[in-house]
Amino acid sequence: QVQLVESGGGLVQPGGSLRLSCAASGSIFSINAMGWYRQAPGKQRELVVIITNGGSTNYAGSVKGRFTISRDNAPNTVYLQMNSLKPEDTAAYYCNALIRSTPGGPSRAYWGQGTQVTVSS
Repeated sequence: QVQLVESGGGLVQPGGSLRLSCAASGSIFSINAMGWYRQAPGKQRELVVIITNGGSTNYAGSVKGRFTISRDNAPNTVYLQMNSLKPEDTAAYYCNALIRSTPGGPSRAYWGQGTQVTVSS
């Protein structure tokens, strides 16, 4: 079993900052990629950013220059630093990880439970 535990969401005023974290634990042999998605009410879940085990990143255009993902391999944790937040960033943010649990085994996608980010004055 693999668990992804997110933290760091909350209420912030426009222009403010928040930092999300996501820790992966359990049966982990290797992590191919980790990242963040978000889903606003009435909208589809969308990619925010992913980071591969090689350090390559892919940001959504709407967050590029404002959000920064970083990764700490020792405790299998990723962080999302969100600056210059806008009301349209309001959503539930979900951590996602592509994890292989055994050598040579398949990689599977896992999701966290989500953390709410609300940007409002």
